[in-house]
Amino acid sequence: MIVNRDAGEGEIIWRLDDRPARTPHTVRFTEFLRSRGVEVGGGYPALWEWSVTEPDKFWAALIDFAGIAVDGEEGPARNGAPMPATRWFPGRTLNFARHMLEGREGIAIIAVEEGGEPREIAFEELRGQVGALAAHLRSLGVGPGDRVVAVLPNVPAAVVALLATASIGAVWSVCAPEFGPGAMASRFSQLEPKVLIAAPGYRLAGADRDRTAETREVIAALPGLEHIVWVTGHAPSVEAPEVQVEASLWEEVVSTPVAPSYESVEFSHPLWVLFSSGTTGLPKGIVHGHGGALLEEVNLLLFGGDVHEGDRFFSVASTSWVVWNTLVSSIGVGAVAVLVDGNPTFPSVDRVWELAAATRATVLGVGAGFVHACAKTDLVPSEAHDLSTLRTIQVTGSPLSSEGFRWIYRNVGDVWLASMSGGTDIIGCFVGGAVTEPVRVGYIQAPALGVSVESWDSAGLRTEGKGELVVTEPMPSMPLGLWGDEGGSRYRGSYFDTYPGIWRHGDFIEISELGIRILGRSDSTLNRNGIRLGSSDIYAVVESLPEVLEAMVIGAEIGDEDYYMPLFVHLSDGVSEEAARSAIVAAIRRHLSARYLPDELVVMRGIPHTRTGKKLEVPVKRLIQGAALSEVADLGAVDDPDLLREYAAFAGRKHSPAARR
Repeated sequence: MIVNRDAGEGEIIWRLDDRPARTPHTVRFTEFLRSRGVEVGGGYPALWEWSVTEPDKFWAALIDFAGIAVDGEEGPARNGAPMPATRWFPGRTLNFARHMLEGREGIAIIAVEEGGEPREIAFEELRGQVGALAAHLRSLGVGPGDRVVAVLPNVPAAVVALLATASIGAVWSVCAPEFGPGAMASRFSQLEPKVLIAAPGYRLAGADRDRTAETREVIAALPGLEHIVWVTGHAPSVEAPEVQVEASLWEEVVSTPVAPSYESVEFSHPLWVLFSSGTTGLPKGIVHGHGGALLEEVNLLLFGGDVHEGDRFFSVASTSWVVWNTLVSSIGVGAVAVLVDGNPTFPSVDRVWELAAATRATVLGVGAGFVHACAKTDLVPSEAHDLSTLRTIQVTGSPLSSEGFRWIYRNVGDVWLASMSGGTDIIGCFVGGAVTEPVRVGYIQAPALGVSVESWDSAGLRTEGKGELVVTEPMPSMPLGLWGDEGGSRYRGSYFDTYPGIWRHGDFIEISELGIRILGRSDSTLNRNGIRLGSSDIYAVVESLPEVLEAMVIGAEIGDEDYYMPLFVHLSDGVSEEAARSAIVAAIRRHLSARYLPDELVVMRGIPHTRTGKKLEVPVKRLIQGAALSEVADLGAVDDPDLLREYAAFAGRKHSPAARR
């Protein structure tokens, strides 16, 4: 229930009713443990404490609680090796796709094409298509460990392809079709796939986008590719091109239903490779296993999201974003996955709320940027649409501002707002929702069950305030490794070199009695005159102003002594630079302090992001420091390459002789 729509930062704005309509999963899990003689005390904090002090017992109990079929003789939960060599449930076997599909009936997926009406797909149809595609892949010689890659939008074919690949023990990887050909090739060429499943075109913002030329470039970069399956139904005007690789059509492959069979694979057998959203160097291929991925997805959905059987789970996500994997996995806890193809915010951000009402969504997952965009409008979704079924809004991608919290409760209604933070690296959340805990404005509620998350200072000591986000105990969903990283040096360097034996994620975090705040990437944290400033603090203030659509702050060390901190802003229509400057300076002085004032306010036509919506703070910082655009960014992996070129031009002007004078 809503406690106070106008609550200030850190104040309670919502809490669960004393008599909720259904029992939260964390309460059910606590009762399940007690039935087995395990007493963990009352409430979420006690359950979390038990889960991180007894991680082996927690993850083993979750397997039973979630009904995950694991074969083989019971034994120790871990192999005894420290991070990053920890392996979970050695000798045990299972299959990710089997858990998603078997023993389930009714609606599995609701699919909505851009401009179309919702279409329901039952488990019987889904299993038939998965079995048919798996049979086709087997006929091509694809077996356990072989790679199947895809270029697909958020459509049922992508779900079928993932589950078919998993069912035979092959390794899956996918890119959204809007990625540039170089970005796709740099990912897929590392994997040396046997089969590509691709859409030669896709629908976006009311038009079919022909990607046949780009797809040919990707194919040319994969000399070992043996077969292509063309998926053409989602951009009717774009036909499958002629290529020098054996090919078949999706409609023909899945036309005759086949009962799927499942390869029983070792708990740590590779399931998929997710590529980091970084924009520099060779993309980092993060390898997750069947068991670890399944356990973390179930943990996130049941406990972090309190998703129940029959819920309709609508998450605004492209296939390249890790959130899409959780959307697909929602069918594994009995929910219905709502897939929206095309641009869900076309022709306006109200389209998301319209779709939530049309699909009778109970859980809606969005990025914080979407909420902030809605807050810049006069939109009141609760008045414009019937959102009576909506129970939960999950927000991730970047920190949600305090005004974003208040906007939800003023304009959407009595929902549980679960702010979350995690990563592709663990296919889940470090910190996030806990439905039994109060929601406080500007704060994430709690650490996730099974995640021993702490804040550490530069000396490797635990701090109660701001510090590096670290995980001190292994998790099953930590990567098996990075693809092609023989010996594991790149993996260790990415996560374990700063604090040996401890996972350092690269986020700046603050943990307090009020909750948790993520303060931005630690490699882009502002450090002015030895004082560390969180970029999220500035965003919370500046992006709440009506004059500003979005902002990005950079702190760049120039040479041995100089430090340059510009604030890039994308202004609302009709707002002058002078008016924006006055509003920004006044707001920063009032809500923060003068030390947060930027060295320069730079008005740009937009803020650059990765294809998954993350601000390109570090690449722009490197541009400011004098690096070339080709060194800092893979333009095929950013949302607007021309915009990033404009930032490079700005950086070039800053480094010109005239600018230095």
